Amino acid sequence: MFTERAERIVDALLESRPELASAAGDHRYDDRLPDWSADAVAADRVMLREAAHALAEVDADSLPVEESVDHALLTALVDRELFESTEIRTHEWDPLRHNPGLLLHALLSRPYAPVEVRLTHLAGRLAAVPDALATARATLRDLPRIHAETAVGQFTGTAALVRHEVPALLAQAPALGDRVEPTARAAVAALAEFADWLRAGLAADDGPGPDPRLGRRRWEARLWHTLDTELPAAEVLRRAWANLERVTEEIRVAAVELVGGPADDETVRRALDLLAAEHPDDHTIVDLASVTLDEATDFVRAHDLVSLVDDPCVIQEMPEFARGVAVAYCDSPGGLETADLPTFYCIAPTPADWPAHRVASFYREYNDHMIRNLTVHEAMPGHFLQLAHARRYAGTTRVRALARSGPFVEGWAVYAEELMATAGFGGLPVRLQQLKMQLRMTINALLDQLTHCEELPEAEAMALMTGRGFQEEGEAAGKWRRALLTSTQLSTYFVGYAEIAEIGAARPAQVPVRWWHDAMLAHDCPPPRHLRTLLGV
Repeated sequence: MFTERAERIVDALLESRPELASAAGDHRYDDRLPDWSADAVAADRVMLREAAHALAEVDADSLPVEESVDHALLTALVDRELFESTEIRTHEWDPLRHNPGLLLHALLSRPYAPVEVRLTHLAGRLAAVPDALATARATLRDLPRIHAETAVGQFTGTAALVRHEVPALLAQAPALGDRVEPTARAAVAALAEFADWLRAGLAADDGPGPDPRLGRRRWEARLWHTLDTELPAAEVLRRAWANLERVTEEIRVAAVELVGGPADDETVRRALDLLAAEHPDDHTIVDLASVTLDEATDFVRAHDLVSLVDDPCVIQEMPEFARGVAVAYCDSPGGLETADLPTFYCIAPTPADWPAHRVASFYREYNDHMIRNLTVHEAMPGHFLQLAHARRYAGTTRVRALARSGPFVEGWAVYAEELMATAGFGGLPVRLQQLKMQLRMTINALLDQLTHCEELPEAEAMALMTGRGFQEEGEAAGKWRRALLTSTQLSTYFVGYAEIAEIGAARPAQVPVRWWHDAMLAHDCPPPRHLRTLLGV
């Protein structure tokens, strides 16, 4: 009974959420954009409530362990979607929610089907852009200034994506020009008009605009849905402060080993300054990431840390439409994808309008040794390898292809950084950068909660990041923006790492390291508390 109900609910979620379907690798709805009209949102809430009721009728205790976990994951996903729709309502105040760039880029960049099929899907999505953005203008109210400013850049980037990339794909199937080109022109015009609308709103009100902070009640509720953990927000905060103290002592000791002197913050800064002098630039950062991916892969193989895969990983510059929130990301094929597609490890170079001092600050932060650590996190054996293992999971339902846990995904990637550094990858320089990233990850959780719940001032946030976290000012400024643009996601790194590290440490003495890590990655991406159940920990 559960399997049939779960599959019906999965189908309903995929049909109502083309962005979820595309990300998961189900291409039946690749000609659609999300529908944020009032009628569609109301119908979606009815669907979610009916799904929640159907799942509540299932006796989860009578199910096999794998299906019991699937039941819990699907219930959490439905509850989270209903909470987001009724309580957070980002589509009503965050213009970034309406950016079609990712959905268009997926059709342009991933050869999951013959070009004629992808162009036909693309024509459908492009044709939907004007109406979708008209709905956005009618729906959006009280836009926080930082979201509107970021959206201007992203929508401009999406327009550039359509202008530059659609003709290149169309050149492979020119017979579809009469169908695709008019929709592309209309989409570019609509995207430009929407960006102008945002600019006009910003110009009309030069104040800070509505506060983007959620406040404690909504933030704690969202954190509960995001983390799917038994830890309350206050305990997350307590553990983060304690971890900050622990890692601070570790990085001081490591700094002394590199440059000598007393075990204090000044020695840490001298050590980090020494490493910061070795860095890439806008022209070499992608090539450096490629070299470090090869290095990390060889290291994982030599130390037998986790089983490798033969899936391709392509490193490239981050598309313009996606910039403004994170420095790098891993774009992996979904769990339902049947085509042989690569994973994209994307890195954002510095914007063309940045002054020289800000560019220099960026590359002091993302120096050669930090790029090695970043490549571990995003690719090997972090996101790329972990998600490749996840795609090999085959269950009795499709639930886990949709209900992937952010704390598991980010927690594994941070755990992978520590695993590699402890094993000696990159030597002491990478170990120092990994400890610095541990400080950053911990401060992420502090920043997330203090910003949204305690109205942390920007000056105090910057002091925390540049002081306790030893971050460059440019990196800290970008993270402050991210804390305001997002909520609860910044907490997934610390909480996920803490829970995944505990599972890693629970390896039975007779089980080889690689076998245990393979077992940890063999169940797709469940929340760590469910992974414990699946592993019998």
